Amino acid sequence: QVQLVESGGGLVQAGDSLRLSCAASGRTFNTYAMGWFRQAPGKEHAFVAAINWNGRTTYYADSVKGRFTISRDNTKNTVYLQMNSLQPEDTAVYVCAATQRGGSSLSSGYDYWGQGTQVTVSS
Repeated sequence: QVQLVESGGGLVQAGDSLRLSCAASGRTFNTYAMGWFRQAPGKEHAFVAAINWNGRTTYYADSVKGRFTISRDNTKNTVYLQMNSLQPEDTAVYVCAATQRGGSSLSSGYDYWGQGTQVTVSS
């Protein structure tokens, strides 16, 4: 089992950058694929990005491709989401998730979820 804690959210202006972190507990972090999802008010979780266990494979939602970068440091049990050129439509609670079943863009593909961190982008 793994516990996930996100940090790094905040209020920024359009065009600004933020880096989110997701710290995981446990000794087996490097066996998990990790994903970032976001949830706007009244909406379902939407896939943002995912990374495989060793960081060599990543994939992104079309809406963030070229602006966001997912990475991980297995020595620190942490996955990151670097977000550049933020826009008001990026406003959401960002949640990280973990799975040992291989990376996925579907929320059903993940078994463990953090509580999320709020990102608000003003125009």
